[in-house]
Amino acid sequence: MQVKEIMTSNAETISSDVNLIEAAQKMKMLEVGALPIWETDELVGMITDRDITVRAIAEGKDPSNTRVNEIMTREVLCCFEDDDIHEAAEMMEEKSIHRLIVLSSDGEAAGFVSLADFAVKSRDERLAWQILERISEPACPHR
Repeated sequence: MQVKEIMTSNAETISSDVNLIEAAQKMKMLEVGALPIWETDELVGMITDRDITVRAIAEGKDPSNTRVNEIMTREVLCCFEDDDIHEAAEMMEEKSIHRLIVLSSDGEAAGFVSLADFAVKSRDERLAWQILERISEPACPHR
């Protein structure tokens, strides 16, 4: 099964120079928790609702004067829509991440694949549990 069969399509993007209020409003309107950031046809990062909360609000930054590029996640992992879902799952497990940006064959943002997509759409319940178990390992209490 390929990533394009389970991904959430039509990823909206955002500019790195908008303020956090605009980014949060766009996330709310689209009902998403993350937006890829493109500059001059190049993926330069991603901003998540968690980035806004932890890297800005919790640090006392003014969301109307703080730009996306000041707090965005710069190291972004991607996969291609034609990749096998097991390859995408392995990448998520290894890096302990909940979502990947999916690129089309020509390098454009095609969507996201998330843990929820694996759980609901992959028809492989074991794979979804495997990803969840691996990305949750650091959060488990030590015994």
